[in-house]
Amino acid sequence: MQIFRSLKNCNHKRISPHKSSMNPSKIKRLVGKYEVGRTIGEGTFAKVKFARNSETGEPVALKILDKEKVLKHKMAEQIKREVATMKLIKHPNVVRLYEVMGSKTKIFIVLEFVTGGELFDKIVNHGRMREDEARRYFQQLINAVDYCHSRGVFHRDLKPENLLLDTYGNLKVSDFGLSALSQQVRDDGLLHTTCGTPNYVAPEVLNDRGYDGATADLWSCGVILFVLLAGYLPFDDSNLINLYKKISAAEFTCPHWLSFGAMKLITRILDPNPMTRITIPEILEDEWFKRDYKPPVFEEKEDTNLDDVEAVFRDSEEHHVMEKKEEQPVAMNAFELISMSKGLNLGNLFDVEQMRLQNVKAGRKGNLNVATEVFQVAPSLHMVEVRKAKGDTLEFHKFYKNLSTCLEDVVWKTEEDMQEMK
Repeated sequence: MQIFRSLKNCNHKRISPHKSSMNPSKIKRLVGKYEVGRTIGEGTFAKVKFARNSETGEPVALKILDKEKVLKHKMAEQIKREVATMKLIKHPNVVRLYEVMGSKTKIFIVLEFVTGGELFDKIVNHGRMREDEARRYFQQLINAVDYCHSRGVFHRDLKPENLLLDTYGNLKVSDFGLSALSQQVRDDGLLHTTCGTPNYVAPEVLNDRGYDGATADLWSCGVILFVLLAGYLPFDDSNLINLYKKISAAEFTCPHWLSFGAMKLITRILDPNPMTRITIPEILEDEWFKRDYKPPVFEEKEDTNLDDVEAVFRDSEEHHVMEKKEEQPVAMNAFELISMSKGLNLGNLFDVEQMRLQNVKAGRKGNLNVATEVFQVAPSLHMVEVRKAKGDTLEFHKFYKNLSTCLEDVVWKTEEDMQEMK
């Protein structure tokens, strides 16, 4: 987040402007027992919002799907099957799915809220990792992937946005079985839809002849391991056709600082032939991988209730969750009391005008959707929050760095920002 002294000279598109006055009340949106907050992520088929369980106070992520889109793309049965499977998956390195709810127009998936940010933010901020650190994250990633594959769940879109960290620094894979909602397995037992961020996609996904979800996921894990250790992508090109050629031929070079064991493992994972590509059981026996390996310890419960999954797809009002908005009084703080004085108006400190800016940039890694909120703190002082709504994390950080450089004369930087730029 940055503080802008002035935005008068910036070109921007103004979307949904609105005024908010010093009103001692606020609107609270409820979906069932969950109080819904701001948007924290957006995608083609879904929007993710921060929410809180009003009974326990526990924070959760609320994934909201449009029922009309789900039915239009004939995704209902697949979502039902995958959500049911995900409810049964309780692994320490996979984001938990707590429950599913439905209204007349929406499907609500309640997920574990992970607070440590994306793993790749560590790469962007601090550069490549030491081998022992990268190995620990890769071990956790393989643990999660192996567990889900054993239950017939394939991610099909492993990428930076889906690798999160909890407060203890442990890896959490998100969107397992929910990322590629429009995928379908045909009679040949293979998937046939090309998807994902191109740089992380396996060669067999690109050739449109069908692919196995397990081996395709493993390729993506190999790309992720390379980035953790090298600090850059193994396959990258400004021309999409050239990028596909590099991926199909597995045309990459390991940096000289990698150990022989790391190079050997990466090469065996990034094998363009899925039939000879290393498997997860073989990875678990690899000498480089096994160093300091600690298998996950957790208990599996077999008594998970799947009634909510069935209820979501029943077109019956008795199974619909209640959506409502409540106007609640808000306790006024000292600044708000002072601002009521005719002689001193601090109303601008409390978000008198708020704008949403949105820029969609078509990059070589897919569409980068950048959402921006501008808060007027004072007549000549604005606070601007820039966040990635959709797209590749590394692409977003390049965009953000360029934006900050262009606006360096009007941006106040924190000490942390200054350290990151060194």
